[in-house]
Amino acid sequence: MSTLAVAVLATSAMVGIAEAKDYTFAVVPKAMNNPFFDLTRDGCMEEAAKLGNVKCLYRGPVEHEPATQAQIIDDLITQKVDGLAISVSDAAAASTEIEKAVAAGIKVITFDSDAADSKRTAYIGTNNYEFGKALGTMLNKMKPEGGKYSMISGGAAAPNLADRVKGVRDALKGSKWAEVSGSPAFCNDDVALAVQQMGDQLAANPDLGGIVPVGGWPMFAPDGWKNFVDPIKAKVDSKAFMLVVADTLPQQLDLLKAGYAHGLVGQRPHEMGVKAMDTLLALAEGKKVDEIIYTGLDLVTADNIGQFMK
Repeated sequence: MSTLAVAVLATSAMVGIAEAKDYTFAVVPKAMNNPFFDLTRDGCMEEAAKLGNVKCLYRGPVEHEPATQAQIIDDLITQKVDGLAISVSDAAAASTEIEKAVAAGIKVITFDSDAADSKRTAYIGTNNYEFGKALGTMLNKMKPEGGKYSMISGGAAAPNLADRVKGVRDALKGSKWAEVSGSPAFCNDDVALAVQQMGDQLAANPDLGGIVPVGGWPMFAPDGWKNFVDPIKAKVDSKAFMLVVADTLPQQLDLLKAGYAHGLVGQRPHEMGVKAMDTLLALAEGKKVDEIIYTGLDLVTADNIGQFMK
């Protein structure tokens, strides 16, 4: 009997080992040269290591190129990864690839930027409309007397950025702020171009009262940002010229603390990477997940920056 019991336990253990499965989940950012997505990468790598049976594959275009992103997704489908988490550059192009992935039996979610009408199972990230509203509300609260403002955006076809732009505009409806012609400018996630566009907007509108980048791109180049601000530093210090910016990456917090901006509205990209791995694993194991998983916002000003720099 004892011999039989040992045999049964051994067989059970072997079955358990046989049933264990390793998964490869790919995280596809809009652009790998955008430091925002570095934090998502770190989150997915750390969570994959913690889970043990998951590998995080981080692949995307070097620069913001929707066609290249679509090709990379197509390649990952061919490689038969177990799941995809995509920050959508172009909703139409990504939806086609998502449909192809789902047809191939691959679990697909989006993060950061959604394709709500596609066949993806879930979205993880920011409520981008509320994000935009938070930026506009912060600007109006800090300077209710208003003025002229402009925006910097990334890709013109990115649905998350369109939602942010709409949110800013809706938040400032009925206020004393007025958007200038030619806003927003689209930098396609190009950091140097974003800084240049800020200078162009100010040159075209000498009476401009503020700029609201709906992504942190121009601040991702701290020296370029300082070069833009330094000639108008007195106006920034007096709040004659306002700078309210999206995201709270470390270099942005440093600039805010040094007086090179008035406020930041931050996302949680690291958490997006963590939740992407957890969600794809749950789907791979046949579990149900929430369709929308919001990761929240952080409002940062000179008054509370200390707690965000710890």
